[in-house]
Amino acid sequence: MKPFYVRELSVYPVGSRRILLLAIAVLASLVANFETTLATILPLLMDDLGMSLTVYGQIAALSVLVGGLSAGFGGILSDRWGRVTILVPTLTITAACNFLLATVDSVAELFWIRCLMLFIEGAGITITASLVRDFSPRLGRAQAFAFWTWGPVGASFLASFIAGFTLPLFDNAWQSQAIIMGCVSLAMCGVIIWKIAEPSAALRAQVLQAEQAVEAGRHAGHGQVRELFRHPHLWAHVLGNTGWQVLYWTFAIFGQTILADAFGLDPAAANRVVALGIVLNALAVVVVGRLSDRLQLRKPFTAAGTVRTAGALAYFVALVGPGVSAAHVTVVYALLFLFMGIAYVPWMANFSENAEDVESRLQGSALGIWGMVVRIMIVALLIVSPMVVEAGGWESWLRVAFAGQIVFLISMIAYKGRWRRSRSEVTV
Repeated sequence: MKPFYVRELSVYPVGSRRILLLAIAVLASLVANFETTLATILPLLMDDLGMSLTVYGQIAALSVLVGGLSAGFGGILSDRWGRVTILVPTLTITAACNFLLATVDSVAELFWIRCLMLFIEGAGITITASLVRDFSPRLGRAQAFAFWTWGPVGASFLASFIAGFTLPLFDNAWQSQAIIMGCVSLAMCGVIIWKIAEPSAALRAQVLQAEQAVEAGRHAGHGQVRELFRHPHLWAHVLGNTGWQVLYWTFAIFGQTILADAFGLDPAAANRVVALGIVLNALAVVVVGRLSDRLQLRKPFTAAGTVRTAGALAYFVALVGPGVSAAHVTVVYALLFLFMGIAYVPWMANFSENAEDVESRLQGSALGIWGMVVRIMIVALLIVSPMVVEAGGWESWLRVAFAGQIVFLISMIAYKGRWRRSRSEVTV
């Protein structure tokens, strides 16, 4: 028996129906990221609990590790039990945990509640990526994943927007934001439960090049996860992209701090620079995703974006120090985010397609393993980066991030896929 909220499709949706279901998957990505956002209330929370940044870093590292384990198992279970069966409870329970967060009055309570929230959330984010794959044939997959990446960006914007207008109304009480996030998340979960659906296992097992109404055949059964471990090019994807993510998560966690410490920007200016970078990244992923789909090429875009990212990062590191104008720093930082957008979405489409070619029934498992490895890297980043920065400054840690870009670039040699279109395609 399936839960009441599970609607399995026996015919692949096309036209506006498919677009709607894809939009619901993107909304689920936004909710999964939004309901665990802590950045907007972190200074107030630290002050209220008497918690140092070092202690918070340790809490964040351990809770992200828990989320990483959840991401791996959640992806595997979603292939066996269905996406929606697991996704809806993870979203709604995490949303409800925000009300529990509002009752925190000690560091220990914060630790346990964050571990609980991220354990539930880890599976949810992985499953939203699997749903995006399920509703995106290969001719539109890069652009679909581009919109999926808007989930974290949209979550940060929504949380900041709400906090900016409502914190003064509640005398800057951080508990107010936890309650508001819980209410807003539950409201969006209601929309998701009302509209969400998923292809049946038999439909998910089919590889679609273009949109077409395909009927489900016999039950597809379950793939064996160990099949994924037998293919070196999938490990090259996972480990190579994890190296790439060192830079992304360094900026996501410490972006404003780097700009303030290394270049002397005040907090307001640093936030404006980061905001500009995020906007350019959000635009780049959509434009490049569309172009990658139109040409049906992934690797050239990923390689070009990575080479440019590495070059811009090397220049950014060389700039570190006093005397650099804010405008100069802004341009270089914005270009870094633009180039990262060029590299990322075509890679996601390439990884999804490579995993699909190995075993189409294990898309959730492949994305879950990737999510787990990335989260383990984030834990290492949270623990190691402060020590490296303390010993040699931010330029030392950014050199580590540069090495990660090189690892990613080298790993592309193992990826499956074309580097250029055939002559007949160019002629047509």
